[in-house]
Amino acid sequence: MRRRQFITLLGGLVVLPLAAGAQQSGKVFRIGILANYRFGEPDLWAVFIQGLRDFGYVDGQNITIEWRVSEGKYERLPAFATELVRSKVDVIVVPANQNALAAQQATRTIPIVMIGITDPVGGGLVANLSRPGGNITGLSASVGPELAGKQMELLKAAVPRVSRVAVLANPGNSAHEVLMREASSVARSLKIQVQALEARGPDEFASAFTAMTRERAGALLIIGDGMFSLHQARMADLVAKSRLPTIGSRDMVNTVGLMSYGASGPELFRRAAIYVDKILKGAKPADLPIQQPTKYELVINLKTAKALGLTIPQSLLLRADEVIQ
Repeated sequence: MRRRQFITLLGGLVVLPLAAGAQQSGKVFRIGILANYRFGEPDLWAVFIQGLRDFGYVDGQNITIEWRVSEGKYERLPAFATELVRSKVDVIVVPANQNALAAQQATRTIPIVMIGITDPVGGGLVANLSRPGGNITGLSASVGPELAGKQMELLKAAVPRVSRVAVLANPGNSAHEVLMREASSVARSLKIQVQALEARGPDEFASAFTAMTRERAGALLIIGDGMFSLHQARMADLVAKSRLPTIGSRDMVNTVGLMSYGASGPELFRRAAIYVDKILKGAKPADLPIQQPTKYELVINLKTAKALGLTIPQSLLLRADEVIQ
């Protein structure tokens, strides 16, 4: 049951889209998407494309969508970004920090719309949130790296006796280093030892989980990443076999994860269409403030808790936006 709603800072960007607002010039706009995966559960790109349709933009009619998908192989991103620039797209949409950086390096003129970026100012993507100042704007998932620290706090609240937490990151993701530092800093304040683990691809998942077992981790924090999402089924299987209370993605908490905490993915992708519409109508990214969530969704899976023999404190359940029974 949901008890909180995603709230944004920009009153001007929360207006519901109107199909009548679609461009009437007859031009077919080219939208470049520099993605890490194309389909998922939920299918976030489908949400974005539906958002465009709500404004009257239909692929194959008045827009053409140029896809470039890394499939979790982030070393492909610079070349893909260059391809989109050479194809003369009108706007590039990027879903993660490393994608945004690749697009930024490829062009300083074509508008770039970010979705769910961690600390866009600290990451050097924009000058500030209110006036980005360049060709990049969009939506952040968090103002800074504090999200990882909050996830560590929630894991401790759910498993009060935990003293050692494995944190799994992808070193190919440019945001993960700072998120790992934040998670480790908060863990120290909670008297928790952190076991930092890395996986650049699915072939490294098994060794990471073997290390967790060997070092007797009591819980697991998986830092959000497109490659992890792409191989969610394999990751979920390892989580289930490890029997570690896990805070991870919204996808995983629907199956074997214990908790998830973060901004609503579908909401971020839906609102990205608003930015694209504004830019196609002539707005400059430099003048469009970065939109950020002020509320995050906490989801707890009680079925997983029961399977692990955990009793979730009532105080934590009352804070949850959704409880899976």
